[in-house]
Amino acid sequence: MPHGRDAIIGEMLLREAGIACAVHDSLPGLEAALGDRACFVVLTEEALRGADLRGIVAWIAAQPAWSDLPFIVLTRGGGGGPERNPDAAQLSELLGNVTFLERPFHPTTFVSVARSALKGRHRQYEARTRIEELHESEDRLRTALLAGRLGTWEYDVETRALTTSSTCRAIFGLPPNAPFGYAELVQAIHPQDLERVQASVRHCVSNGIDYAVEYRTLWPDGSIHWAEIRARLVRDRTSGNRRLVGVSLDITDRKRAEDWLRQMNETLEERVAVRTAELRQAHDAMLAEATQRRQAEEQLRQSQKMEAVGQLTGGLAHDFNNLLAGISGSLELLRQRLEQGRTAELDRFVGAAQTAATRAAALTHRLLAFSRRQTLDPKPTALDNLTSGLEELITRTVGPSISVWLTGEPELWTTLIDPNQLENALLNLCINARDAMPDGGRLLIETTNIRIDADAAREGDVPAGDYVALCVSDTGIGMTPEIMERAFDPFFTTKPIGQGTGLGLSMIYGFVRQSGGHVRMQSEPGRGTSVRLYLPRHTAGAPAAEAPAAFPPAPRAEPGETVLVVDDEATVRMLVVEVLQDLGYEAIEAPDGHAGLEILRSSARVDLLVSDVGLPGGMNGRQLADAGRALRPRLKVLFITGYAENAVIGDGGLPHAMAVLTKPFSLEALALRIRGMIAA
Repeated sequence: MPHGRDAIIGEMLLREAGIACAVHDSLPGLEAALGDRACFVVLTEEALRGADLRGIVAWIAAQPAWSDLPFIVLTRGGGGGPERNPDAAQLSELLGNVTFLERPFHPTTFVSVARSALKGRHRQYEARTRIEELHESEDRLRTALLAGRLGTWEYDVETRALTTSSTCRAIFGLPPNAPFGYAELVQAIHPQDLERVQASVRHCVSNGIDYAVEYRTLWPDGSIHWAEIRARLVRDRTSGNRRLVGVSLDITDRKRAEDWLRQMNETLEERVAVRTAELRQAHDAMLAEATQRRQAEEQLRQSQKMEAVGQLTGGLAHDFNNLLAGISGSLELLRQRLEQGRTAELDRFVGAAQTAATRAAALTHRLLAFSRRQTLDPKPTALDNLTSGLEELITRTVGPSISVWLTGEPELWTTLIDPNQLENALLNLCINARDAMPDGGRLLIETTNIRIDADAAREGDVPAGDYVALCVSDTGIGMTPEIMERAFDPFFTTKPIGQGTGLGLSMIYGFVRQSGGHVRMQSEPGRGTSVRLYLPRHTAGAPAAEAPAAFPPAPRAEPGETVLVVDDEATVRMLVVEVLQDLGYEAIEAPDGHAGLEILRSSARVDLLVSDVGLPGGMNGRQLADAGRALRPRLKVLFITGYAENAVIGDGGLPHAMAVLTKPFSLEALALRIRGMIAA
């Protein structure tokens, strides 16, 4: 490869300095000389003569690795540079990074010129890279503006020249190529917002701060929209004018949402009040409807009760008339025989009157049991003793066509129950069984211990615990499911008028529930009926069964012992006073609670208060007793009553030194109870 002397020396110097280069005397063949290794080109002045410089430059520009190559051109001494050599000047204009060095040159100077050329190359590379980065940033910004629907604009403060992008014009309702200068902008701003916008611009320009404002815009179609404008104040380098450079954004949707939310907040209290009023009205309407429903139900119950009472009237009137006839007739015959002096038959008439009175008392007890208002006298009771004691009565009651079977568990538990009421319940069940077996059959009475666990309690709807069960089963006609559902309803009966009141099963149900127990029934048409009474177990043992004995003669009173008798029924009051006086007691009478309380407030001696529970005048017997106890803490009280309300007597029993005697009662029983309480 032919090289001139100076070119060869320059190549050697550059290589020794660690600078890769290509040295050639002429431009033809330069491509082969550069290859893939060169980063520097050294040419002599002679190589430029007659060369197609533009073709060479175009070729170099097409090579990415050579487009910024530095060139050193070695010229002759005395003016071989671009100022005298047109070829050198053209090369410098076309390539830019060209250094001219006169010959002869010092080696150090040559290497220094080469290093400076390389530094220039690096600066050109960095500048070009920076420009490319700026172009990329502009492209990214343009993409972001389009994606965010941001319109760009510039406003010259001094000339009022406004330049806007197509997106910015769209924000004001204009097509992309529509003219949009400062005058069009002023007209596009809502008149009510224009002064505020111009004041914001003036404040921005005067203080050199950023500009941000939201205002309404008027579109050419007359619709109102919202725009958000942000800008920064800059100064133009060429003209020195101040310019606002910024972006604009359509915020109509956001403003509408804010307006809707503000309206919702402003009307929230009103809407809450309206809704509250609506709910209150609905609640009042529901209460009114519930009240009307309760009134309708109460009217229905009253109607049903009156209908039942109407159906019951005949039977009850017949029974009570017979009883009253027996009592009144016996008393009338007693009076006649006494007037005639015929005393031989008096016991027969007295017995008839007492029998009628006992039957009347039994009927009233059934009615009280139905209403659950009877006074119970629970005692530890052994059911096996109770059932065996009634076996003969039950056998006579059901008749010879029905066989009676009694079975019991060997070690039967004790239950706390009123034995008299339980006897009545058992007799009622046996009578129902007899009526269900008109052609005869078998009546089975069972007593057994039953322990009900949680699973059985859920299935049988009976609380878990220990029970003593009394079951009465028959082989009679049975009941349909519809009849069994109403079997415990008050006054419901399938018997003909005059043969049943419909109170039997209701009375049993009420009595057992009042005693803390439960009743369950099973029946199928043609296969008989079974009624089971679950009575709570009582841990204490039952007293041994004793044969009934006649009342012993009542002991007489001690001198001065006084009893206060309070009863609104004059006849009852008279009888009690007579018994007391016959026994030697001092007796004081009072017709109501207020009169009795006045006596208790006095200094009169009172060893015992005998009072009815139901008294007129607003003070019942229990209230009188409590008020008397407040005055005389050791006062003893005996209640005599035809019914005892739980609200007065209380399910939990009576306080110490208080007792109950249920009407009707024998005078002997009254005398013994009075003596026992005073002596205690």
